[in-house]
Amino acid sequence: MAGEYSKYDYVEANTVDIDQLEPLDFETDGIIKADLGTGLKLAFIYFAFILAMPVLNWFAGGFMFSRMWGGMTYAWFFTGIVAMLMAFLIAYINIHSYEKRLLKNANRTQAKENERRRIG
Repeated sequence: MAGEYSKYDYVEANTVDIDQLEPLDFETDGIIKADLGTGLKLAFIYFAFILAMPVLNWFAGGFMFSRMWGGMTYAWFFTGIVAMLMAFLIAYINIHSYEKRLLKNANRTQAKENERRRIG
């Protein structure tokens, strides 16, 4: 498998010294930090929702275990349906914000290139 790649030299596992790697450029470092921040915020929101379910079951048991339709309780509706919708929404927000950051950086890079090419 490694022999299929002719453009890059194959590096065996555990042979790369991290201290010898070049640091990331400023733009890539900014994208990674912003993406990490967005991901952590969205993960916190999701985990807060998931951890709220046992709390609601304990303190609002009468409501959470009452029937909605077809025998489904509110507890099952929140943990099954709403949690899945939240997961899709979080994925959409994360991808959308990442694409927006990439587009902003691409526009910034293009503007720098145009500035360099300007004559006089």
